[in-house]
Amino acid sequence: MENLNWYPGHMAKTRRLIEDNLKFIDAVVEIIDARIPFSGRNPCFDDMIKSKPRLILMNKSDLADQKLTDKWVSYYSGQATKVMPISCETNSGIGKILPTLREMFADRINSDKEKGVSRPIRIMIIGIPNVGKSTLINRISRRAIAKTGDRPGVTRQKQWVRLKDGLEMLDTPGILQPKFEDQSVAKRLAFTGAIKDEILETELLCYELLEFLRENYQNELKTRYKITDDINELKGYEILELIGRHRGLIISGGEVDMERAANIVFDEFRAAKIGRVTLEAPGE
Repeated sequence: MENLNWYPGHMAKTRRLIEDNLKFIDAVVEIIDARIPFSGRNPCFDDMIKSKPRLILMNKSDLADQKLTDKWVSYYSGQATKVMPISCETNSGIGKILPTLREMFADRINSDKEKGVSRPIRIMIIGIPNVGKSTLINRISRRAIAKTGDRPGVTRQKQWVRLKDGLEMLDTPGILQPKFEDQSVAKRLAFTGAIKDEILETELLCYELLEFLRENYQNELKTRYKITDDINELKGYEILELIGRHRGLIISGGEVDMERAANIVFDEFRAAKIGRVTLEAPGE
């Protein structure tokens, strides 16, 4: 399939917004999708953030392969980076975020108390589109402050949110890198919905997802779609056709409605109905 590139004008504007506001920020919370812990990190962030303290939150951990999540936590912790798996959907880990941030600034907080000074700790929330930044803020604040949606590009401007105990968070729009040098990164982003489906060739992309699942999560794939055939030698389009026939997605002439079948597979993959899947492992 053709190379995937996706960098609309609002993302260039977001990069400038992040750079302009960093001088007001004490620390950065970077939210990543636990299913793509490498591909879901924008390499531009390292250049922009530089030496700011950072906490990485692996959101959607309830959708990811637990064994691989543990490996990714060890991997990032080994780089002296604070990292926590969380789920905004199930609230897992949410209650540990604010205590962790306060712990990161314990010395400053204690020093301010001794001096009788009251300064807020300002945190910037960053991440790629559709990773759960606004949902996280709503979970932490326990009220619907930030606009959310199950698609990329919902947040289009910065939003300051004041939390209890002197914490303030700045929600920013999601931003992808301007160009994907590695197309496997682009495809993993597309699999998880970080790139709008409207610009993708859904069927061709689905073939590649199914081939990945055949190689790495074959039992889950066969169980979900009640496939009893040997699929080890099948191409992605052949597996999709099998799924379509098992689901009764037949159109005139006895053909399978491949587009509808592909949309079903993506919906069920993203909802973890096929199983808890992680698309990459440390060191790949």
